[in-house]
Amino acid sequence: MDKLVIHGGHKLQGTLRVSASKNAALPLMAAAILPRGVTFIDQIPHLRDIVTFSHVLRITGASVNRQRQGLEIDATRVVFPEAPYELVKKMRASFYMLGALLGRCGKAKVSLPGGCAWGPRPVNLHIEGLKALGADIDLEQGYVVARVPRGGLSGGSYRFEPSSVGATVNLLLAACLGRGGSRIENAAIEPDVIVFCDMLTAMGAKLDGIGTRTIEVEGVDQLHPIKFSNCPDRIELGTFMIAAAIAGIPGDPVLITNAQPDHLGQEFLDAFQRTGCFYKIDKDTITITPPDVLKPISITTAIYPGFPTDLQAQWTILLSCANGTASVTDQVYGDRFNHIPELYRMGLRAEVNGNTVTVHGGHHLTGAQVMSTDLRASVSLVMAGVVADGTTHVGRIYHLDRGYEQLESKFSQCGINIHREQYNEFENPPQG
Repeated sequence: MDKLVIHGGHKLQGTLRVSASKNAALPLMAAAILPRGVTFIDQIPHLRDIVTFSHVLRITGASVNRQRQGLEIDATRVVFPEAPYELVKKMRASFYMLGALLGRCGKAKVSLPGGCAWGPRPVNLHIEGLKALGADIDLEQGYVVARVPRGGLSGGSYRFEPSSVGATVNLLLAACLGRGGSRIENAAIEPDVIVFCDMLTAMGAKLDGIGTRTIEVEGVDQLHPIKFSNCPDRIELGTFMIAAAIAGIPGDPVLITNAQPDHLGQEFLDAFQRTGCFYKIDKDTITITPPDVLKPISITTAIYPGFPTDLQAQWTILLSCANGTASVTDQVYGDRFNHIPELYRMGLRAEVNGNTVTVHGGHHLTGAQVMSTDLRASVSLVMAGVVADGTTHVGRIYHLDRGYEQLESKFSQCGINIHREQYNEFENPPQG
C-alpha cells in the first residue's frame, strides 16, 4: 500500500496544471458503447477510476486502449450486458453501465454500487426513473436486472427529487436509443453533464434543453462513433486554488493553467474572493495571489451551481489557516466529515454538529500519521500536511489516486516537499 509523506512548511510557488475531468470522463466512456464502432475520447486522466471503468467496459466485449492523453473505445462487439460486483463495488460510477447497456443491448445486469466509504447514496432515483421511461427492473441477489421492451424504451416522464448527476446520466444513456420521447425534469445541470450531453448530440442523439432543468429526448435508431474532447477538472481546479491560498507566499502569484473557472460556479468564486485571496482569469489561466491574512468565510454546499460538496473538505483546511471562526455546512451529503477525526490528530480545533463543522482558525497544525477515508477527504489531509509543522504521513492514498492525477508530482514541482512511499499498514505502520 502507498502513503504520501509531506514535510510541512514549504511554500507553493510557480504553475499548476489542471488535469482533465474525472467526473466527466466516466459518463463519456459509458456513452462510447452506445454506437457500434470506434470512438476516441481525448483528454482522459490517468486515474485509478479510469482503469477500473475501462475493465468494466471490457467485460461487456468492448475494447479499450490508452493512446497518449486519450482513450480509444471500440464498441463494435458489446455482447455481455453485465457489470460484475467485483468491479462495480470499487466505484459508484460503474452504475452508469445500467443505462448504457439498456440503450445498447436492451438489457442489463449491474451490481449495486460501492465507492467512497461514507454516506447513504441510494440508487432509487436511477431505478424509478428508468421504470418511468419504460424499463422493467428487478433486484436479484445484489444486482439490478433490467430489460426494455422490444424496440427500445417506450419513453415517459420523470422528475428527480432531488436533482442527481448520476441518475440524469443513466436516464439519458438509456433514452437516446429509445423508440419514443422522454422528458427528464429537475435534471442535473453540472458542467460534467453538459459536456456529456454535447457528446451524445455529436453522436446523433436528439436532445433539447441541455443545460436546463428540463431535458427532452427523442429516441433515434442509432448513434455513430466520434472523436470528442473532455473538459478540465473543476474540482481539481478548486483544490489548487485553495492550496495556493493557504500555502502560497502572500503577494506572490500562483498560476493555474488548463482551467475552466466558470465550471466551478459563482458561489465558490465569490466565497474564495471574500477570503481576501485575489484571482484573475485570463482565458484558460487563473492567477491566484494569496493575502497576508485569510478571512474566515462560512460556506454551505448545494447542488450546482451552488458551492460544490466535493470542495468542502478542502475548504475546512482553508478555514484552519484563516484568522477567526467560520463553518462548513453540507446540505448535499450531511455526514461527509470523516476527515475531521483525522484532522484532530493534527491539532485542528473544530466541532461537528449534525451536517455542520465549525472551525476555529489561526492555530498551527502539526504533522501526524493520518488515514484517508474517501477521495476528497484524502486531498484535504495532504493539504493539511502541506501547511502543518513537521512531517505528515497520509495512508491509504488509493482513495486519492481515484481522482487526482500525479498530485505529488505537481505539488513537488511547485516547491512542496512531498513524496510517495510504500508501507505495510498492519505489520509496519508509519511513524508520525
